Amino acid sequence: MTIKDIAEEWEVRATATPFTGKKTSVRTDDVVMPDGSVARRDYQVHPGSVAVLALDDEGRALAIRQYRHPVRHKLWEIPAGLLDVPGENPLHAAQRELYEEAHVKAEDWRVLTDVYTTPGGCDEAVRIFLARDLSEAEGRRFEVEDEEADMELSRVPVDELVRGVLAGELHNNCLVVGVLALTAARAGEGLDALRPAEAPWPARPFEA
Repeated sequence: MTIKDIAEEWEVRATATPFTGKKTSVRTDDVVMPDGSVARRDYQVHPGSVAVLALDDEGRALAIRQYRHPVRHKLWEIPAGLLDVPGENPLHAAQRELYEEAHVKAEDWRVLTDVYTTPGGCDEAVRIFLARDLSEAEGRRFEVEDEEADMELSRVPVDELVRGVLAGELHNNCLVVGVLALTAARAGEGLDALRPAEAPWPARPFEA
């Protein structure tokens, strides 16, 4: 048996959208189960996201500490953001987020990994990029607001991030998945063997 996720869609007898927010909504589907019964499933509908594990020449990752109200924590994260436009090229979105949150640009981009963040209750898909060959971005810094106005930016050795993940001190899913995937890639075929930056992404199709 090949260990690989496969696309599959069960019959939906009825659907409704009881809540629509600024960026996401909640959908209720009546789904036909394998035995023929119907079960109701509520889940968040999400446009998708990108995240960037940006490594500098000293092997440090750009990390941002930001307040996240739902969990009542300031979390260390990697630069990330929503796919604001349907069909948006995720590489372009990642480059935008790296500029806006860290005022940095990168010359070398790879796909580190693709994940569904919480597939039991949300359809959010995230593409996590690896960005290298960093330099300061040109022009004015992006003007931040709300929680982002309180962000802290740091460059942290990857080994320190891995230690924090395994010690239960770091919890942001993109950071956790990103640094562990980076560690696995280094121990395997190497970073240059990662998928190209514009590799297909069936979860959020786009035009290159």
